[in-house]
Amino acid sequence: MRRIRDKICEIGYVNKIRDNIFDMKKDSLISLYEALRSADCVVCGGSGRSLYSLNAAMSQIATMKDFKVIITPDDPGFPGKDMYDAAGELEKRYQNILLLINSGSGESKDPKALAEELARYIEDTGSKRFTLGLITSHPASPIANIVRKYGKVVEIKGRAREERPTEEYSETGIMGDVFELESLFVLHMLTEILFRNSTVEEGFELFEDEFQVLGEMINSNVDSKVYDSLIDIMERRSDVFLGGKGTADEVVKMTVIRLAHIKKFLGDNVYIVRGVNTPRPRAGDLEILVSYSGETKSVVNWCNIFRDLKGVVFSVTGTKGSSLDRKSDYKIMLEEKVRPGQPRRFYMRAAFVLSPLPVKLVERLREKGLILPEYIIDWYHSLFG
Repeated sequence: MRRIRDKICEIGYVNKIRDNIFDMKKDSLISLYEALRSADCVVCGGSGRSLYSLNAAMSQIATMKDFKVIITPDDPGFPGKDMYDAAGELEKRYQNILLLINSGSGESKDPKALAEELARYIEDTGSKRFTLGLITSHPASPIANIVRKYGKVVEIKGRAREERPTEEYSETGIMGDVFELESLFVLHMLTEILFRNSTVEEGFELFEDEFQVLGEMINSNVDSKVYDSLIDIMERRSDVFLGGKGTADEVVKMTVIRLAHIKKFLGDNVYIVRGVNTPRPRAGDLEILVSYSGETKSVVNWCNIFRDLKGVVFSVTGTKGSSLDRKSDYKIMLEEKVRPGQPRRFYMRAAFVLSPLPVKLVERLREKGLILPEYIIDWYHSLFG
């Protein structure tokens, strides 16, 4: 019987995320952790928010003293036009290569192609240097069936198929929120276990402690005047611009996708700062910036420019009194102190704290009589991710 756990947060789907993670089979996670620990090169595969979740977590490995090479097929230095083409060159450079895929459905075309190409290479050459890993909610999916032959499949329950809400998004999340955030959590915490040279069993104690912190952070910010002010701005006619550098950019992309689904319905747009199609902001538009230090020059410059154009700046930072913190109209502070080379939880926490923004916007619209069913949100969802 499933153990009933206390709520950690007023956002129902965050409690579901915690429960799903503690219901995971530890043995499968241990196997994936061992593959990650032994790899000297990790190739990240996924689509949309699932890929950004994976990238955000794996990028923290680069902060470690004994870091691993982390690449994606979209990187300029990826040594081939596809995974089959790149595999031979990767073998020359690295002893142990892990193709790590994050896909809730286990069906997305881009990661499926990566798995198929690498499986074909292994079959053609008999190579022993590659391992495949997959995190998914569907262990009988096409990608899972491929990965299982050459590596490890970890199942994390996503949102149940019957949970297709018309308006109760605080309980269920929007579309893939549950899987995308829980995979981010698990992957990030695996990097911390790796840093500590610890075990998955001990890692579950870290999981429990971190969920308590996350719950408090989410509750204190979702109920804040800052959050209400952001919803006030977003429910009126305004475009939204989001920006960050490095790992913060991956968190920003996760937020952009979900906000765009809602704002597009209202006739507005959501942009990545300095994107190829990013227009000049107008007075009253909103800019959301994420930076742990609050001192990244380009990010602070984006803030200055936006304010000069009479836009409103909201920041999520980890350093009180930083330039970005001081210059922002609205701010959320997620302070954290870590040892040198230790993965930061700031970015994962920022993703969780920002996640309810589109949910609260939909709830505000519902209060005004505008109900936004999920099939409409899904219609705006990109077919490419």
